[in-house]
Amino acid sequence: MNLRVIAGAVLALLTATATSAPAQTAGGPGGFGTPAGPTEVGTITLATQDVPYSVTLPGRAVAWQTADIRPRVSGMIAEILYDPGRPITAGDAMFRIEDDTYRAALTSAEAGVRQAEAAVATAQSTLKRARSLVGVGSTQAAVEAAELALAQAEASLSAAQAQAQVAQLDLDRTLVRSPIDGMAEIPEVSIGAIVTANQADPLTVVRRIDPIYVDVTESSAAMLRTRDRFRASELQPGAGLGVRLTLENGRMHEGNGHMVSRGTAVSTTTGTAMFRFAFDNPDHLILPGQFLRVQVTLGTTRAVLVPQRATSRSADGRLTAFTVRDGRAVQVVLTEAGVSDNAWVVTAGVEAGDPIIVDGLENLRDGTEVTPVPVEISADGVVTDLPQAGAAGAAPDEEAPAEADATPDAEPASGSGGQNAESPPAADPAPGAGSSDSPDSPAGQDAPAPAGGPGADGRPSPAASAAPVPQPATGG
Repeated sequence: MNLRVIAGAVLALLTATATSAPAQTAGGPGGFGTPAGPTEVGTITLATQDVPYSVTLPGRAVAWQTADIRPRVSGMIAEILYDPGRPITAGDAMFRIEDDTYRAALTSAEAGVRQAEAAVATAQSTLKRARSLVGVGSTQAAVEAAELALAQAEASLSAAQAQAQVAQLDLDRTLVRSPIDGMAEIPEVSIGAIVTANQADPLTVVRRIDPIYVDVTESSAAMLRTRDRFRASELQPGAGLGVRLTLENGRMHEGNGHMVSRGTAVSTTTGTAMFRFAFDNPDHLILPGQFLRVQVTLGTTRAVLVPQRATSRSADGRLTAFTVRDGRAVQVVLTEAGVSDNAWVVTAGVEAGDPIIVDGLENLRDGTEVTPVPVEISADGVVTDLPQAGAAGAAPDEEAPAEADATPDAEPASGSGGQNAESPPAADPAPGAGSSDSPDSPAGQDAPAPAGGPGADGRPSPAASAAPVPQPATGG
């Protein structure tokens, strides 16, 4: 009999704990029974304003001037006279080709010039003598022959002088010089290499990169749409084009650029036209070949600015945002016409005065009940004045346990009691446990204890109903 009483008490303890736990989960802090209130979101009020209309075009940097350095005479590289990567000016010597052969050729050409000069002097003397002896010891035919000899001697002198000039040029070209100012790359040859005149492979390359060009492309369809907007007075032209450059690291390049040339033909493969812009590059931050972005301001337009942080792209590529209507978040589709700083220039989808949600967008769905809280957003697109509840974050969670603690005192008493009253294991052992337990009371009093009674300190409240168990055992 003693063993049966103890077993019944243990079974009652387990049943009461099992039935009280779901009640605590359902109504306790964070449980399923806690109703969710409106979500607080940060909003700003949209306004119509005149905003610059600009387009951002991808581009590639191109050197202002590029020179492939090639030899104009043949020979062996005797010396490299420049430091790669350092600025050089036009006319600076970069390579020296062995010049012994060219010095000898120049000496020979100079000797030919002196020989031709002597022949000219002899022909002049012969002509002078023939003219003085006409009618005495010379004839007119002899004079004409002397004149012809002088002309031939003078022609030979001119040829010799030309050969000497060519020899001098060849000798001078043994010093390979830079034709432009710029920066020279690493040489492609070393000392001792044999080079030929006008060879295909350059010895090195010199580039001038201050200023520097940036070539961008724009589709012909986009160009036509922009022109249509100007004709429809949707865009107002400005005093001139505003051209800004964005570097690869996202930083804006100092100084404005200007257009050098506009595209006069459309590519048959890409359907785009090329535009070339020039920018100052004193620090050589921009190097040829870099991919850059050029922001071109074409004029102004009357539109609404929507911060980019408030928008997202749907699966089909449409630009969407959330606005607040009748206390609920409503997702709208925006029609954008470019960007201005960190905002989209929106022409349709929202209107001036609409509250647009810029904070609290995580897991936000269309139709969610929200509580709008006005905030401010900086020029960089950062929310600077968050809602107090959103900033605290933990305030709603700290109040929830207090409400949840109050709920189990009222609700689990009936809910849990109903479960225990219907449970046969809780009712069968109770009569055999002792006269202190009755079929009307064990479940209804034991269930609330884990939520708000003595069980809250970690000790199971059913132990109170099991306390009389040792008395029948002693009496037996």
